[in-house]
Parts: sequence; C-alpha cells; structure tokens
Amino acid sequence: MIPPVPLTEIWRGPMAESVHLGHAVICGPGGQVIHAWGDPDVEVYPRSSCKMLQALPLVESGAADAAGLDSSHLALACASHNGAAIHTAPVAEWIKHISLTERDLRCGSHMPMDTEAAHALIRAYAQPCQFHNSCSGKHAGFMTLNQYLGGGPDYELFDHPVQQACLSAFEDVTGQTSPGYGIDGCSAPNFLTTLHGMGRAMAYFANARTGTDARQSAAARLRDAMIAHPALVAGERRACTELMRACNQPVALKTGAEAFFVAMIPGMGLGIALKVADGADRAAACTITALLVRLGVLDPSHPAARRFMNKTIRSWRGIETGAVKPAAGLMA
Repeated sequence: MIPPVPLTEIWRGPMAESVHLGHAVICGPGGQVIHAWGDPDVEVYPRSSCKMLQALPLVESGAADAAGLDSSHLALACASHNGAAIHTAPVAEWIKHISLTERDLRCGSHMPMDTEAAHALIRAYAQPCQFHNSCSGKHAGFMTLNQYLGGGPDYELFDHPVQQACLSAFEDVTGQTSPGYGIDGCSAPNFLTTLHGMGRAMAYFANARTGTDARQSAAARLRDAMIAHPALVAGERRACTELMRACNQPVALKTGAEAFFVAMIPGMGLGIALKVADGADRAAACTITALLVRLGVLDPSHPAARRFMNKTIRSWRGIETGAVKPAAGLMA
C-alpha cells in the first residue's frame, strides 16, 4: 500500500503549520491513470461524488423520460444541494408530479446549508423537512425509478431493485466489483471502490457520447445536465458551483462527504478523483482547484480559484496570517 501524500498545506507566516494528506488520480479516455498522487488502488467510499453513477439507471431505463424529467431534474438527481428555495421547490414539485409526498422520501431531514433558508426556518420556529436534505434530488430520482420498476417503498435498502440497479451501473463504469458498502448519511448504500475506479468512471462520463449506447447516452445527459445547472448541483458559495462557472471550458464537478471530489472534463476526455485522508473539505476544494489549474481549464487568478486555492487566512482583526496552498508538486 502506498501511503497518502501531501495535497494541501496550511501556511502561517514562513512555514506550513498543517498538512492534509491524501490520494488523487487523473484518468485518460481509456480509464488509464495518467497522473497519480498517493495510492490509486486505495479503497474508498466516494460518498456523494458518485451520485451521477447512482442516477444512471434512472435515465437509461427510460424512467426519466416516462416521468417527463428535464435537465434540471437530472442535475438535482446528481446534486448535494444547499436546500435553498431553488432546490427545495423543484424537488417538491417533482415528488408531487409522480403522485408521492415528502413522507415517501427515505433520506431524512437536516437544516439547510443555505443561510437564508436556515434563518427563515429559525424565524418561523419551523423544522426542516426532507426536501431540505442535500440528497433529496437523488432520492427523488430513486423514487421515480422505483415507480417505473414497480418496486416496494423501501427503495433505499441494499437488496431493493433500485439499489441493485445502481450497484450494477456502479460496477460497470468503475470497472471493478465492489467489495462492499456502507450506509451514507441519506440512508442509501454507498459502494466501495478504488480511487482508480472512480477516476475511471469520471473518464467514462467525460467521454460518453449520446447515441453510442443506452449507458453512454445516459452518462452524457447527466454530465451535461450538471454543466448546464451548476447552481442546482450545489449552490451559491459552494466549490462545485463556483468552479464550474469559473472554468474556461465545460467541466462537471461534484463533491462528496469526508473530502472526496471528482471532475469530468469532456473537452479533454479526462476524469479526476481525489480523497483527502483526514476528511477536510478545505483541502479537497484546494486540491481539485489546483488540478483544474494544472490541466489549464481554470485560470489561477480567477476569483473563484483564489477563493479555494491560495486562499488568504486572516486574524479576527483582518490581518493576513497565512494561506491555504496546494502542496509542492501538485501543479507542476
């Protein structure tokens, strides 16, 4: 096993005060590793970074078209959204459209990440509902597929036809048999694979072409939906949304819990997957930004790039004290 390597450093004055270690891969059109940091074969939970894989059966089965879903729905199926009105309202309408209710969701509820939405609930002495869950779009997709397949209501269980369809698609595009699964924060299975497997899957999505076959057509539609609706994939001030807007060519980005991040770059046919070992989101955002800069698809001087890479750290009085920087060798 190859140990994790430095990906992001936290500088204070003249020295690196803290270092975030991890693993990263860039995969080419055939899924081969063309650049690696750390261990490409480390086993990982991709967490929410794999939502587009989980959405493949929704599209390729015909369920999405049968339900009349458009690209905004597909973007929400891939999203870890902020729970703002632009997210919760269309998910609520989607669920209503398929003749189900918020109670039929199996994702659970939490306070929205969107500040305005959270403050509105607090002012109203109200509790969040399942539409506020960052995974409610993914679960709306599960429910839509479940209706199409005629399955039982417990669509989140591992042995349910919905999750078995997701597992089959997951193993196909990662090119690996999953050695197991854990339960994600939204109660659905999250399948294990290697970092290379996720990089290979991202390269598959990057190179997918409509009309080639059902799976490639589905992958292309999901990728393009993410690119078309960056605000639905995450939300304002989130790295996914801001960096997709900032790139100089179409790029689909997706974060996952515990500092996972992936990217699909269709113009170059490349896929990226990375995992920061200590689960620090600031390091995952800095690392993906650095890799996008390395590949020439993001200007390092863009305000969004500067927000996540070489970000200035200040004291509570506003004095510059340090910076969040990519580790040496990440961009060379």
